[in-house]
Amino acid sequence: MLGLLLIYFIGKYFYQLAEDNNRNKWLYAILGVVVYYIGMIVLTVVFGVIMSFTIYPYFFDMNDVLLTLIAIPFGLLSVWIFYSILRKAWKNKPVIKENDNLIDDF
Repeated sequence: MLGLLLIYFIGKYFYQLAEDNNRNKWLYAILGVVVYYIGMIVLTVVFGVIMSFTIYPYFFDMNDVLLTLIAIPFGLLSVWIFYSILRKAWKNKPVIKENDNLIDDF
């Protein structure tokens, strides 16, 4: 249930960011969720490798729920970094929509 709420709010914030900057809303909402899962997987694997060689060699014998709870902050961190990068990039380069109602004077 927590995972579904996180997916909803991640998609919602990326949707609003894209809407405010006149970008493709659904593309960036789905991309935000994909970044969440990729960040969860990649950073958890890196964390697991580091933990298995250093401090806690029984990392892979942990409960699945505990592994999921460890992975959630990594996914949220990757989403926050991606959101910050997009917000900063779009603030510097706004998209100008063409207005079809303009009449050019000659």
